[in-house]
Amino acid sequence: MGSNTDFNEKQIKILQVAETLFAEKGFDGTSIRNISKEAKINIAMVSYYFGSKERLLESLILYRTSDLKTQLDTLMQEKLEPIEKINKLIELYINRINCNKGIYRILHFEFATNKRDLNFQSFTELKKGNLKSLEAIIEEGQSKGVFRKDIIIPLITPTILGTFFHFHMNKPFFENLLNLKTEDLYNNYIKTNLTKHIQQTIKALLIYES
Repeated sequence: MGSNTDFNEKQIKILQVAETLFAEKGFDGTSIRNISKEAKINIAMVSYYFGSKERLLESLILYRTSDLKTQLDTLMQEKLEPIEKINKLIELYINRINCNKGIYRILHFEFATNKRDLNFQSFTELKKGNLKSLEAIIEEGQSKGVFRKDIIIPLITPTILGTFFHFHMNKPFFENLLNLKTEDLYNNYIKTNLTKHIQQTIKALLIYES
């Protein structure tokens, strides 16, 4: 399943309900029966569309992440300097995760516990594709002589995401520390200050010290 358009309305409804329930009750705590009841769709239909609960989770991940690939492809075509592309990529990533916190919480837990034989082949392929886009931007910057030659490219993504996740995992602490009293203030801080901080961090890793 390549893009969001590969799912019909009923399937999307099931995926959205599953996402909410997985995030609230965990993967193990949610049954296909819970999902079908909440989605008001016959349990046989849910099984027909997705087979098992594991397959449903795989479909959910694809549904939520496939349009990032489209956005990255568009970014690659833009006539921008490499550092501007990197900044836009960081913005895309952070905005993306912040809007999809539910799915990332589920994923984080699933990967951490690793007790299930989930076939995340499609998700791994997607991540490899994202890494290829990042590599292409960095190599362009290197060939132009603006980016360092000794960058460990696969570590750039964990640097971006690690900063975001640490901030988010300690949400109450930072809300208090930075006086972010409402959800809007918190999200706005991520969009502006945190994103900018991550962009500066990555820029410092990429650019030659003058």
